[in-house]
Amino acid sequence: MNRNCLFLWGLLVLLSGCATWHNRTAAFQTAVAKGEFEEADRLLHKDKQMARSKNRILFCLNQGYVDFMLNRYKESNAAFEQAEILMDKIRRNPAAQAAALLSNPETLPYKPEDFEVILVNFYKAMNYLQMDQMEEALVEVRKINIKLNELNDKYPDYKNRYQRDAFAHLLMGLIYEASGNYNDAFIAYRNAYETYQSDYVKNFGLGAPLQLKYDLLRMASLCGFTSELRQYETEFGLTYQPEPIPENGELILFWLNGLGPVKSERSLEFVKQKGEGGAVVFHNAEYRLTFPFFWSSGYSEKEKNSLADLKVVRVAFPQYVERPSLYTYGTVRYDNSDYPFEVAEDINQIAFKTLHDRMVREMATSLLRLAAKQGVEYAASRQNEWLGWAVGLVNAFTEKADTRNWQTLPNTISYIRIPLKSAENTLDLHFTSPKGQSYTEKITVEGRKKFTRFRVFSTL
Repeated sequence: MNRNCLFLWGLLVLLSGCATWHNRTAAFQTAVAKGEFEEADRLLHKDKQMARSKNRILFCLNQGYVDFMLNRYKESNAAFEQAEILMDKIRRNPAAQAAALLSNPETLPYKPEDFEVILVNFYKAMNYLQMDQMEEALVEVRKINIKLNELNDKYPDYKNRYQRDAFAHLLMGLIYEASGNYNDAFIAYRNAYETYQSDYVKNFGLGAPLQLKYDLLRMASLCGFTSELRQYETEFGLTYQPEPIPENGELILFWLNGLGPVKSERSLEFVKQKGEGGAVVFHNAEYRLTFPFFWSSGYSEKEKNSLADLKVVRVAFPQYVERPSLYTYGTVRYDNSDYPFEVAEDINQIAFKTLHDRMVREMATSLLRLAAKQGVEYAASRQNEWLGWAVGLVNAFTEKADTRNWQTLPNTISYIRIPLKSAENTLDLHFTSPKGQSYTEKITVEGRKKFTRFRVFSTL
């Protein structure tokens, strides 16, 4: 093979690995965006790359979502259950996670973001509620609580902005209340409110929904917590007025709006600077990131010399790209009253902020790994130009960001509580965009005395 052929071969290899995960699954994503879920299901099973072991978690997450949208609730939960089993295996295998720092992370099994792990149980709980299996839904709620405790323990130094999930606590409260467990519902609502006010307002620009405040007042009253009721009345600027039990139960309607962000790839350039005490410092001016490295006994003279010769390092890392939602406001018209949806979870904001936090934590290790790789390349090129080129080709091919993520998640989740007055209820849903575009839909909901019905409506 002559040098020109070798160069073309190398170029083709590089180009073949440059596509992001979103581009590689474009047909499936397009079918989902159009609401063509039968076609999405067919494409999902046709994609052999999606079903591979390293991508199996994403396959199960997407399968669970597609089955959910097709009202195949039992099948959906089976897929999500498989995803949870695979996630647990990754969590219990720290050696595999550490290996990601020494190779291209896309060659390893996909490790979901923290919020993706929590949202699995949201879908599972919704599936059980559609099948009128309240006890099973409560099991999922308890799983969420366990995961939230693990998440809080995961970041004892508070370097991650997503440590508690307000929406998850809100969901727990709604399901506990629907099951008649008012004491646990009060605790869950209180935890949700505190998390909105302490974490979500500051980090994601999202405060506690007004409906949550009313629910918290109602649970305090039903539980006989008089002092807490007075405290929250003062804090909210509201006066609680007991209302009669709805004749035919209530509806909790969730609005899954749009699609969440997708991951792409970009690179950061770090310039080597001389630090104090013989340290090597890599600095990025754009993000004002500085990572000092001190030599230890674990470094060979060859590694030290290679790093010493290195001037600039480029690190590939994932970044989110937003998919803006068409509709930004939604209401429900029922019994001559308008009920506005309130945003309870901004997945788009959480995704951007948590990825930034994670990348800053992992950047130092990734930078040192890449610096060592490029140091070897530099050393090889000093011995032989083509040997250096070959090493550089391998480095370029293996230095790739992991652009995989659960791309069928919504952009935001909103909700509303509506008292039902008839055995058969027709609700008018109305959604509007900032540019005046609108969409309306009628849904029918069956009422049942002393029963809370949960429904999900999606706009893609």
